[in-house]
Amino acid sequence: MGYGEVARAAGFPRYSRMVSAAMGRSPEPLPWFRVVRSNRTLAFEAGSSAYREQAQLLKQEGISFDGAKIIELETDHSLDRILWGPQD
Repeated sequence: MGYGEVARAAGFPRYSRMVSAAMGRSPEPLPWFRVVRSNRTLAFEAGSSAYREQAQLLKQEGISFDGAKIIELETDHSLDRILWGPQD
């Protein structure tokens, strides 16, 4: 899910740049690595330690890549499902 999609799902469609700030200020840890750029590339500079960490965490969840872009598998764009996973 891209930053703009998170903002729209939260009811603030013009606040995509605030998503990372809000996630960073959350008192609870959030799955930051699940949020990517609108073009489906990772949020960090290629080759940086943060880029490698994000890629590794996504791969551990079964996300595949086509070059530098993630391949979306889910069609359910529920914000809760994307951020927290399926309910048990």
